[in-house]
Amino acid sequence: MRYVVTGAAGFIGSQLAETLVDSGHAVVAVDCLTDYYSVEEKEANAAGLELQRQDLSETDLPLDGVDGVFHLAGQPGVRSFGDVFPLYVRHNVLASQRVFAAAAAAGVRVVFASTSTVYGDAASYPTRENAVPFPVSPYGITKLAAEHLAHAYARSFGLDAVVLRYFSVYGPRQRPDMFFRRVVDALAAGTAFEVYGDGLQSRSFTYVADVVAATIAAMQDAPAGALYNVGGGEEATVRDAIDLLQELADRALDVRYGPRAEGDVVRTCADTSRIEAELGWKPRTTLREGLASEWDWASSAQPAVR
Repeated sequence: MRYVVTGAAGFIGSQLAETLVDSGHAVVAVDCLTDYYSVEEKEANAAGLELQRQDLSETDLPLDGVDGVFHLAGQPGVRSFGDVFPLYVRHNVLASQRVFAAAAAAGVRVVFASTSTVYGDAASYPTRENAVPFPVSPYGITKLAAEHLAHAYARSFGLDAVVLRYFSVYGPRQRPDMFFRRVVDALAAGTAFEVYGDGLQSRSFTYVADVVAATIAAMQDAPAGALYNVGGGEEATVRDAIDLLQELADRALDVRYGPRAEGDVVRTCADTSRIEAELGWKPRTTLREGLASEWDWASSAQPAVR
């Protein structure tokens, strides 16, 4: 099969593309290579892929001879509004609209990577897919808008779309702004680490390889129009996760506590019964195993790509 992977130089997209190639598929790897974080690091992520640099908000996605699209490209990060909101609209809404339009015209499936942040502070836990979304950050708001675009294109133009809501993905190649990456970098460098808030926030942390497996299963086996939570089987607080990383690294971290970040939520906890029942997917990596893998990666990474 021949697939397009957008966001192919990113944390998750690069590992998805590699897994597809290793499984014998042809991959068209597309990335905008924005400077949200180091372009050099993104290029290192995509080493071994034939990467096409393309801004999907401005140019059409070439889909001749393509069997499906994994749409992972987007503006990441939970930030306050300020002057960054237009970036989220551009890369998460306008770009997604063009991808959905192209896929509908070509008659190919799109698996769209959405996020648990669309739920905001959910009304109940574990949170099911039918919970009313209430996003509180530009990232969550624009990702939910893109979900609605996918549904609109399905209804009006026959788009075959599957939406996945990823929960707090971690593992090797995490972006520098992400929680575990910041912790392992501080441990490796011996510097202080600031927690946003009291550290009692909890998350359904999900290992990247498990996310990749769910994403491929969605392309191959999900019914059209499906929506799934993709979440790890263990919920942990920020404090507990930091303690576990200190144990794995055999190092002490100077932890300091600051104000809670705007756009952050107190808790996420995924109900994954739907994807388990329909696709047979379950998270297979424990938090201890996944964090050990991330620490090994971070502690051995070359400075040139850190």
